[in-house]
Amino acid sequence: MNRRTFTKSLLSAVPVAGAFGSGAFAQGLRDITFVQPSPSAINSFPVFVAIGEGYFEEEGLKVTVEAINGSGAVLQALSAGQAQFGRPGPGPMLAARSRGVEAVHIYNVAARSNFGIAVQEGSPIQNVEELRGKVIGTGTADGAEVGFARNVMTSVGMVEGKDFEFLTVGDGGPATAAFLNGAIDAYSSSTADTAVLNQRGMAVRDITPAEFGRFFGNGIATMADTIANDRELVEGWSRAFARGHAFSLDDANRETVLKHLATGNPQEGEDKEFQSALFDAVRSKTIPTDTSNGYGWYPAEVWQEWHDSLLAGGEIPAPLDDLSAAWTNEFAAIGNKAIGG
Repeated sequence: MNRRTFTKSLLSAVPVAGAFGSGAFAQGLRDITFVQPSPSAINSFPVFVAIGEGYFEEEGLKVTVEAINGSGAVLQALSAGQAQFGRPGPGPMLAARSRGVEAVHIYNVAARSNFGIAVQEGSPIQNVEELRGKVIGTGTADGAEVGFARNVMTSVGMVEGKDFEFLTVGDGGPATAAFLNGAIDAYSSSTADTAVLNQRGMAVRDITPAEFGRFFGNGIATMADTIANDRELVEGWSRAFARGHAFSLDDANRETVLKHLATGNPQEGEDKEFQSALFDAVRSKTIPTDTSNGYGWYPAEVWQEWHDSLLAGGEIPAPLDDLSAAWTNEFAAIGNKAIGG
């Protein structure tokens, strides 16, 4: 099986850590761009593995990865035609659709919630009800972690600006500093962010109510007009992505997968033990609780729950006219067929 090196990101607002290696791709491939809401290769592992294993090339595609800051920026890039595919959260995407941005989720990557609200290990706070009057840190101002936390807080009757505050502090070191200097009492973060904090000596524990585990996280999105006018592209992407996902779930391929991810983000690959542990944590969130429909499948009822929570929290001003237009399972089905599912 041919393996390919990665192309260097040329336009990254937040560059992926380290430069991708330059590689000689076969002539005649179509250049497309994938935007992700953080520099982590592990969080988008099926993309990097599909590039490294040559799956996109087999579909006639040459993929450039751009790392930008948060789901809001991902959706802006998609709507502006600067990228064909991205990985935004469902909350920001529904909010964007309420403003007329016709983005569509086509593959449920984080099938289990990959967000949570964490406090320091020694904090007296034991549950989200005890965050009344407190400050919750976030990595970005409009990322998926913000909508997730707002939904959690709304569920216990709290309103942003009245009962609690958000403070954008960034991730990694800045989040650690915000905890240490008392700027935040809790932190809404992804599985990866929490792992980084613990790895850097800032021990945290999750206080998210268990029922929010059903709220899937970031998934692959494209624009509705791309689906309508360039269906072959979306089908080809879906086959390659699903193959990268399936390859990564096979423990026999573990070392190869980690090498691909280290190529995509050398900084993540410097500490092999940490890279391996973080990959396990992120990968586990991509396996649905019910695999009868294969991988990448969206449950309609949870989309409705996302919608209703956003409506209750004021993130969308009115019910969407057609919630079903925000997502589709047809391309997940095509991807599963490509892996024999």
